[in-house]
Amino acid sequence: MRKISFTLLFCLFCLAQTMTGQQKLELNDIVSGKFTPENIQGVIPMPDGEHYTQMNADKTQIIKYSFRTGEEVEVLFDVNTARECSFKHFDSYQFSPDGKKLLIATETKPIYRRSYTAVHYLYPLDRNSKGVTTANLVERLSDGGPQQAPVFSPDGTMIAFVRDNNIFLVKTLYGNSESQVTEDGKRNAIINGVPDWVYEEEFSFNSALEFSTDNTMIAYIRFDESEVPSYSFPLFAGSNPTLEAFKDYPGAYTYKYPKAGQKNSKVEVRTYDIKSHVTRTMKLPLDADGYIPRIRFTKDTNKLAIMTLNRHQNRFDLYFADPRSTTCKLILRDESSYYIKENVFDNIKFYPNNFSLLSERDGYSHLYWYNMGGTLVKKVTSGNFEVKEFLGYDEESGSFYYTSNEESPLRKAVYKIDKKGKKTKLSQQAGTNTPLFSSSMKYYMNKFSNLNTPMLITLNDNTGKTLKTLLTNDQLKQTLATYALPKKEFFTFKTTDGVTLNGWMMKPMAFDASKKYPVLMYQYSGPGSQQVTDTWGISWETYMASEGFVVVCVDGRGTGGRGEAFEKCTYMNIGVKEARDQVETALYLSKQPYVDKARIGIWGWSYGGYMTLMSMSEGTPVFKAGVAVAAPTDWRFYDSVYTERFMRTPQENAEGYNASSAFTRADKLHGNLLLVHGMADDNVHFQNCAEYTERLVQLGKQFDMQIYTNRNHSIYGGNTRLHLYTRLTNFFKENL
Repeated sequence: MRKISFTLLFCLFCLAQTMTGQQKLELNDIVSGKFTPENIQGVIPMPDGEHYTQMNADKTQIIKYSFRTGEEVEVLFDVNTARECSFKHFDSYQFSPDGKKLLIATETKPIYRRSYTAVHYLYPLDRNSKGVTTANLVERLSDGGPQQAPVFSPDGTMIAFVRDNNIFLVKTLYGNSESQVTEDGKRNAIINGVPDWVYEEEFSFNSALEFSTDNTMIAYIRFDESEVPSYSFPLFAGSNPTLEAFKDYPGAYTYKYPKAGQKNSKVEVRTYDIKSHVTRTMKLPLDADGYIPRIRFTKDTNKLAIMTLNRHQNRFDLYFADPRSTTCKLILRDESSYYIKENVFDNIKFYPNNFSLLSERDGYSHLYWYNMGGTLVKKVTSGNFEVKEFLGYDEESGSFYYTSNEESPLRKAVYKIDKKGKKTKLSQQAGTNTPLFSSSMKYYMNKFSNLNTPMLITLNDNTGKTLKTLLTNDQLKQTLATYALPKKEFFTFKTTDGVTLNGWMMKPMAFDASKKYPVLMYQYSGPGSQQVTDTWGISWETYMASEGFVVVCVDGRGTGGRGEAFEKCTYMNIGVKEARDQVETALYLSKQPYVDKARIGIWGWSYGGYMTLMSMSEGTPVFKAGVAVAAPTDWRFYDSVYTERFMRTPQENAEGYNASSAFTRADKLHGNLLLVHGMADDNVHFQNCAEYTERLVQLGKQFDMQIYTNRNHSIYGGNTRLHLYTRLTNFFKENL
């Protein structure tokens, strides 16, 4: 009876703890994604402007919904009912511009961050007078092997794609006949229609292929990377997945990777006349080492928009090329004393008589409106805030839609400005709003969260009125209510340099201000980034706060949301001011009565890992321990486009590169250091870690190290993430 009573009491105690929100966070809960909010992903607005589509959870159906009601209208595609469907599930899909066909991707295999190959299938959505599909037959796009970056012609009768660095064309009106457009594609030499590694990574796109609006021509960027230096990293058999080919002897992966100051791909724009099979090269007055980050056909078939940057990336030029005569006319030039931000390209949208531009020419990112001749019509927005994204223009009403941080650098809201200049805030709640508009600009799906609210998804009309709430994450809220969770709070402080910085802090549960706590600082700190935003999330930092740490994150100088002067003050010397601001944060925290100044640690991933090294070696011994994951250690090792945007080349800025190198200040490294890196990191190469550790060895500096076989920059697969965060947890518990 006594045993039964004790068991009963223990069960009642556990139940009471759960009911009062006292369940303890476990590390595996964090890593497993238990607290990941439910989301609505893969939403594609339909061309009709009234509907959107989404895959179901098991990737077997494409379901059509009404933007106005949020109700399901019909199932457009189902693997179980489609005729001659040879696959049981699929990965993604796209509509033809006229909405009459689907292109469905299966057997998707990633290449780099955004690129992939897949086996694609065509599925017609044509309806007869009674609304019945005339031929719901699934057809393989090509029998020649997996495809990359397929794109429909505007009339939906053709699809161009890339295979093995060459462009192919399929004509659906001729029995899906396939022809080859280019012949010179070759791995690590010539690429047609898709970007090379550095363009994909740093200019954020995976297709360089466009049809003309009259369906007669294909335009594409051709990359000649034959003179770009190669980089190789080893591959082992490993696990999750196992690479059987390397079971006995390791292999290697070799690809073209231009480092700072090295040769880039030579680029040019070509057009292909589908009827005559004539290929032409545009007479583009591009610098020999210039960039072509985007091409877009405008509404005018005779105007192919070509966007270019010089190698310094401080001059942006927009040309209109005639795809047949090959002549190019400069339409717009935007220049900066520092650099042009990468978000300019996808915020240029073309309309029959106008196009948009985001520019920081007045110190903040704002929306400008031009006619097709390149004459400024008006500056649409102004003020000491940043326009984050131009969402679109409603030609019927003359209204502009965009997101901005006008409320606060920590927040993002949805706005409309009508043709009379009247501004209306459409989003209802303060926090982070991310809208997806219908093609008609009449409706939008809004994803909202703030510090205390997991993702909330609503459908709204273009006045901001909520039409339907689609997702509330109530189940997650109920789960969270059973846990003892630290709360994130915002704070600001002023550095000794007189700079006000924004931060957030999580204190342990049952926090006692009379006690002294260890501090763990997390940051990323990269140019234009923001970690301190009014958005919801539970992460490993939450777990560490529940384990008794005061966890802090501060966005230092060089981060985004506060205008050009704040963001670009690190130009030519990245890493220096940012590191000083992390040291200043530690000094500020050390003065707080509840902080044990002898137990302050710092960590970060990628640029955040680099910042860990720079901060621990700044010369002020405030950090007892730090972890640098996948860290760049010297910018001479990193890619040309990213590095030179902020630093120019090593040949031009040797002093800046030396000051920004973790090697230069390695002799001042103070505190216990753990270095973590994946050996198959195609982004921040393992070379960064290997060379830096050798520097520490020769300086007599001890350190810990954790290497992950065959893992890329994200370091995941199988048990890897749990192992990684267990290692980090144990390291900081032992040292702090």
